[in-house]
Amino acid sequence: MTDGIVSLLLILVAAPFIRGLIQKAKAFFQMRNGSPLLQPYADLWKLVHKGEVIPEPSTFLFTALPWVNFAATVAATTLVPALGVGQVGPGDAIVFAALLALARFALIVAAFDGTSNFTHMGASREMAIGAVIEPALIGCLAGLAIVGGGSGLGAIAESRHLAGPAAFGPAALMILVALILVAQAESGRVPFDNPDTHLELTMVHEGMLLEHSGRSLALLAYAAQIKQAALIVLTGTLLFPVGWGELLPAALAWIVRVVAIALLFACIETANAKLRILRVPQLLVTATAIAGAGVVVGVTLGG
Repeated sequence: MTDGIVSLLLILVAAPFIRGLIQKAKAFFQMRNGSPLLQPYADLWKLVHKGEVIPEPSTFLFTALPWVNFAATVAATTLVPALGVGQVGPGDAIVFAALLALARFALIVAAFDGTSNFTHMGASREMAIGAVIEPALIGCLAGLAIVGGGSGLGAIAESRHLAGPAAFGPAALMILVALILVAQAESGRVPFDNPDTHLELTMVHEGMLLEHSGRSLALLAYAAQIKQAALIVLTGTLLFPVGWGELLPAALAWIVRVVAIALLFACIETANAKLRILRVPQLLVTATAIAGAGVVVGVTLGG
């Protein structure tokens, strides 16, 4: 129980830093200075102390659903085996995906409760993309569960750790490649979305936040950072199942995994342009197919 609380606190504290790390790495790869590493913390602090403007025709859902989005995201984060120190608890993969779906639903309804056409457009795009992301995420986690022999995220990570070199068999690697693509899509990163743009004709997630301000906007921005951090930590834990045992080695391994996956995300974003909106589902379907092929390979050949 204590390990789970430590893991959750690590993700909650480090979530803005991970976003800043990706932005700084992208700026470095593009030969720019970029914003400071701690800029996301300053942005959240500024938003919390700003006033909130609420569209007149909106209902109570406009201000209530950001809290639902935040709560569902934090609940999903509690299931992630961040440190792996004896954390083989009831973090079921399907529950994790369902909580992320609930957070997306709350955000979409809050966007539709606003009055701007751009928030409605962003919500419509999020629904279209989410209809493909969620099966892809469930397919990746279910594939790892089949290969690993259990549906708990902690159990999957533990089985990969105990498998040693066998954890990097062709089936698991295919599923993990698909999981990296799905994690980028869930985080709203390039090539699926661009969290740094405010061009109305291309943005998805940012479009849904246009009418929110003050504390509600801070809450939604922080929830997005937490989700991104949870997905990066989960991907890193499943991709590099090392560091189990004492708390200090596990924490050091956690830092290495997070930095490695964050830099990988930054490299992918730097090397690729944002896809056209109609191409995003195609890439996610491809990721699902890769995960399905990995399951077939794991069942027939093992590993």
